[in-house]
Amino acid sequence: MDIILVLSVVVLVLNIFFSLSLIFIERKDPTTTWAWLLILLVLPGLGFMIYVVLGQNLSRQKIFKEKIKVDQDKRKNINDKYESNIHYHDGGERFLDLRRMNLNHSGAKYTTNNNVKVYIDGEDKFKQLIEDIRNAKRYIHMQYYIFKNDILGKAIIKELTKKAACGLEVRLLVDSMGSRNLTKKALEKYLNCGGKFSIFFPGILPHINTRINYRNHRKIVVIDGEYGYVGGFNVGKEYINKDPKVGFWRDTHVKIEGEAVDDLNERFLLDWCYAAQEEIDDYDKYSLKDRKTVGDVGIQIVTSGPDHKEEYIRNAYIKLINNAKQNVYLETPYLVPDSPILESLKISALSGVDVRIIIPGKPDHFFMQWAASSYIGELLEAGIKIYRYQNGFIHAKTIVADSAVISIGTANMDIRSFKLNFEVNAFIYDDRIAKEGEMQFMKDIKDSEQLTKEVYDNRSFSIRIKESLIRLVSPIL
Repeated sequence: MDIILVLSVVVLVLNIFFSLSLIFIERKDPTTTWAWLLILLVLPGLGFMIYVVLGQNLSRQKIFKEKIKVDQDKRKNINDKYESNIHYHDGGERFLDLRRMNLNHSGAKYTTNNNVKVYIDGEDKFKQLIEDIRNAKRYIHMQYYIFKNDILGKAIIKELTKKAACGLEVRLLVDSMGSRNLTKKALEKYLNCGGKFSIFFPGILPHINTRINYRNHRKIVVIDGEYGYVGGFNVGKEYINKDPKVGFWRDTHVKIEGEAVDDLNERFLLDWCYAAQEEIDDYDKYSLKDRKTVGDVGIQIVTSGPDHKEEYIRNAYIKLINNAKQNVYLETPYLVPDSPILESLKISALSGVDVRIIIPGKPDHFFMQWAASSYIGELLEAGIKIYRYQNGFIHAKTIVADSAVISIGTANMDIRSFKLNFEVNAFIYDDRIAKEGEMQFMKDIKDSEQLTKEVYDNRSFSIRIKESLIRLVSPIL
């Protein structure tokens, strides 16, 4: 009996401690604070352990201290030429303030000497990527959140190994949580041939990672400074439609040729140097010298992460949505918007903008369906059209507005992507690419079922309860 009493007191003290840390020390967003306080109150024995694994934020600034400093220095040293370039765009002045905000806010350079190819099918994307790897002459920089040692992963590692054996600089960076099953044993030949490998933010113990937060969700490939890839596809057989349980994997990725490749490369090298503890003094040696004119597509590479106080991609989303005059078409696998995003979507729709959202019909995480559903009622009330994709799983993270600008990248429309993950998006200012995005969105609608207000209102009582419970903790999902 005494032991039970002591344990009860310990749990009570821990609850009080974590509650105070939430309120007075960490100063989280109020909605996040209330979500954690609810968990600590409802689950007094288990809540604090969940908080230790998922919620602690005290060490963020310390963990990423050097990373923060390097990123800040890079933004301060942006060349004035990008400020002058920011005005030129075939779409005129329509999204000039978005470009200016991205530059002033996150240091995202605006370049116009670019060409872009969009991929919506993983088989096509990885076929082209492997061909570009085979044709590499100087170096290959590769970063993925998920990199599996399966049919696709082995094929890519085989090609990287060949290039490393030929003397090219080959760097492979993966996230320790997303790629936890990729072992050095699987990379033994690659490493023996001179290939470099590093893991982002590994756990304290081997094969055990309780650091669920602060994951590097970026997917970047840069080859010779000439080509860059960014978007939603990870490396695994499901991404090339080889997993019968998933079926067709609908995603969006871009291959960039031009000046914006240097910005993707800089982002990779910043992450690489942090993870691998490798000193690279001159990033310019990896840029393409005497770059030829390849196109006229305007691009900004916007990155965000827990190593910065501001949520750069989230804020760019808000600005894009607020600026739209005709339409906003959005695709996301996870719809857990914070209040600013939610209000921006509603206000745009109420202002007469055609706002449409496509989400998965069959989510990969059951609770994410309830989380999204808890917000859908408000969106439908505002006149926003919601569609559930039925032809497999949709993993695309895109927003296209007014046939003028499109964002394609790694950031989901959820709080975790905004606050806790390292993300990267390409904001593309080009009528042709934007219209391609709109046409693809309309094709995806044909493979989707529209969720009407009538159908939504007739959902079961049990689902409503699940929605309400998940909504309370959605800020920490």
